[in-house]
Amino acid sequence: MDDAQVKRILENPKFQEMVKKQGKLSWTLTIIMLVIYVGFMLLVGYNKEFLMSSFNGGVTTWGIPLGLGIIVLSFVLCAVYSYIANNTFDQLSKEALKEVEAITHEKGTH
Repeated sequence: MDDAQVKRILENPKFQEMVKKQGKLSWTLTIIMLVIYVGFMLLVGYNKEFLMSSFNGGVTTWGIPLGLGIIVLSFVLCAVYSYIANNTFDQLSKEALKEVEAITHEKGTH
């Protein structure tokens, strides 16, 4: 593949749309996870009493379900990304790939 073909692929509207949507989703989910995780770390640092308090009058403290919730949330966000990627990005990827193949088979025309 020569530089002209690479340039045409990078300028392809389908390819650009796919990259833009993937980037937006990835950054959105990353920010959600970082906010939750940093929030939990700030809670650990500045409000230990709350995390050590019992939420049902027993021995289980707030820290345990919140910590487990963060772990579960990471799996949920991965599932959300996978679902969206499999249902949206795969179609965009197929369309972009068809156009990329057409560009790579046009050797010498541009």
